[in-house]
Amino acid sequence: MPKQTLSQQLAVRFSKLSYTHITPAARHSVKRLLLDYLGVALAGSQSESGLIARQFAAVYGGKGEVQLIGDSARVPMPVAAFANAISSHSIELDDIDVLALFHFSPPVYSAALAVAEAQRASGKQLIVALNAGCEMMERVSRAANNSLRNRAFHTTPTCGVFGATVAAAKLLQLSSEKITHALGMAGAQASGLMEMYGPSMQKRFNPGPTARNGVTAALMAQLGFTGADTIFEGERGFLRAFTDKNSPKALIEGLDKAYELLIEFKPYSCARPIHNAIDCALSVRGQAGFDITQVKSIQFQRHPDWVHYHQNKTPQTYHEAQVSLPFSVAVALLEGQALLAQYTDRYLRHPRIKQLSQITQITANAALPRGVSCKMVLTQKNGKRFSAQIDYPKGSIQNPMSDEELMVKFHSLANPVIGVDRAEALADSVWHLEKLRDLTELMHLTHKK
Repeated sequence: MPKQTLSQQLAVRFSKLSYTHITPAARHSVKRLLLDYLGVALAGSQSESGLIARQFAAVYGGKGEVQLIGDSARVPMPVAAFANAISSHSIELDDIDVLALFHFSPPVYSAALAVAEAQRASGKQLIVALNAGCEMMERVSRAANNSLRNRAFHTTPTCGVFGATVAAAKLLQLSSEKITHALGMAGAQASGLMEMYGPSMQKRFNPGPTARNGVTAALMAQLGFTGADTIFEGERGFLRAFTDKNSPKALIEGLDKAYELLIEFKPYSCARPIHNAIDCALSVRGQAGFDITQVKSIQFQRHPDWVHYHQNKTPQTYHEAQVSLPFSVAVALLEGQALLAQYTDRYLRHPRIKQLSQITQITANAALPRGVSCKMVLTQKNGKRFSAQIDYPKGSIQNPMSDEELMVKFHSLANPVIGVDRAEALADSVWHLEKLRDLTELMHLTHKK
């Protein structure tokens, strides 16, 4: 019997994965992420980029099948996945993996919810699909990064298409053979570039095609379309095309064991690797003798993995501000917060923010323990120095946000869009997801009456 390819081995695992295989801890992680995703997607649906995505879906979507988040419109599965993924990535509050390389939920959760509603899947089926999709996405990232990211490919869409495909395939109850074909088609659609920083909405767009493509790959496989079973290791396959260095074994390590799903959450509305710097700033701000009017210099040391990113000192739009370390640190020092309200024109024009941003310097320090580690030294005009080092930011596995903190975040994002009562009902449905017989009950709550 011929040796199975990597995608065939993965397909066998995911075709057999059932609710009983998923640990209680993993089930809880999936539900925490669903709560976070829905809050972020609801708020993001009202942003400029989310609004355009919803308009596109409503005008060009076609036959109504499933619910758009934050909108009363109903559109086909692939189109809903597309628009909801953009909404959920529009305000820089979506989840992150432990290496801060990608976001699980925009591709995986957007694809899964669209298919789950159309299939009238149960809460238990959704939990399995979400777990499988996140696992698949992380396995691809581990096999391909850091080389993939360093070659200017955006990990969230490039690896996320495989996760979105597996999640959709589980909800369509595809066989291992058809999951293999779907993975081949997913690889054919893998895309996404890091040329996305600047005043445009480019970064927000990237997960949209990914979620749509994952649903498309699974639906095409369901209809009998076949895909390459060597999509990962082939001579012209994903790993050869997207990386200089890779680890194919990482794709299939521990396939006979329960997968530990590690998901981190964002308390601040900006790129995750900047959160360490914000936590440094908040620590310094709380130290005795700190006076924002006396700041003379701000020195940051970052690990070489991230030192060349997020250096823009003069962001012109909130999109740019959300990927600017100098701006984010300045606003945290001034306001003690870095939430949606701080990434606005008011703060872009604030003279103190501009002044603090200009005096922020960033250098590399390879001795820092983690890729996202950050050390800050702030000096005042009176000679007083303040310092802080953050290796694990708030929301990380080592410094987690509690369920209660996630609920506060969720309500702050969801309440203005759907109202307090519907937000409470939506959160209750998430926490009791395994009891839902039909996902339409949950999705019905994701827009105003």
